[in-house]
Amino acid sequence: MSSSKSARGVRFTATGGPDVLQIQNLRVASPAVHEVRIKVKAIGLNRSDVMYRTGYYVEKPIFPAGLGYEAAGIVDAVGADVQHVQVGDVVSVIAAFSLHDYGTYGELINVPDYTVIKHDASLSYEEAAAVWVSYLSMYGLLIDTAKIQAGQAVIFTAASSSAGLSAIQMTNYVGGTAIAITSSAPKKEAILEAGAHHVLVSGEDDIVAAVNEITGGKGADIVLDAVGGPLFAELIGATASRGQVFVYGAMSTEPTPFPMLEVLTKLPTIRGYTSMDLMLNQASLQAAIAFINEGIAEGKLKPVIGKTFPFGSIVEATRFLESNRHVGKVVVTV
Repeated sequence: MSSSKSARGVRFTATGGPDVLQIQNLRVASPAVHEVRIKVKAIGLNRSDVMYRTGYYVEKPIFPAGLGYEAAGIVDAVGADVQHVQVGDVVSVIAAFSLHDYGTYGELINVPDYTVIKHDASLSYEEAAAVWVSYLSMYGLLIDTAKIQAGQAVIFTAASSSAGLSAIQMTNYVGGTAIAITSSAPKKEAILEAGAHHVLVSGEDDIVAAVNEITGGKGADIVLDAVGGPLFAELIGATASRGQVFVYGAMSTEPTPFPMLEVLTKLPTIRGYTSMDLMLNQASLQAAIAFINEGIAEGKLKPVIGKTFPFGSIVEATRFLESNRHVGKVVVTV
């Protein structure tokens, strides 16, 4: 019979910058029915964490608030009716819960049992904590929703992020052409080394002309935009006739113009996307997990770790994430 334990966890009591995050000693309860308690070894940091902390997410924080969607570690205890994992199993967490109810920024965490999976044994704790938000998002966008076909050209922004690198790998895995867009010229070589077929620098390259040259004048079949802002009009200009455009982030703080004439001419499908579309469909989610684990086992999908920080440096880790200096995932080790 498990009991509550004391462990360090992160809480914040007001929206704001990274400094609002506080490490506190917390009582972590015994897992309830259909919950799993995990001794955390690594935590993946995400842009959604930043948006939630600053009050610009689809959910508004309820104080005192926890944080975090991703973690990997060892099962410490299981609640009643948990069947698929047991104490001692090495597991990771998928982001299929509300931050009002659960969070992964802690040494010891409870999470719903349906979010706990045994990942591929080839992954380190750090890599396992960097898989699910990025790869599930890209599977949901490219495979489940866009139905990408071999030979199709895919544009994606924020190319040096973990999501961007996942987009490169998944596009390559299915035989597409990966056209990466970054705002940082110094990151271009690293993104090419990560497998992108082409890398364009926003603000320097003529995005429309370059994509037309790459695609023989057709334009990109699929566009994945995590940024918004002024670049959005260029992305529509670089889209193929009746192409698909997905907005899945809002990193830019600038207004996003709507290119009316381009839209009326090209007739693209433009829609927003959240990975909850995938998470709430169990059949699609299980197919995604199987696809990703197969890609990892084949060596075609492999998380890229940009930098790691110790748990006590959670504020510094968050500042680094927000600085956009990294290529890959920012991970906190515990």
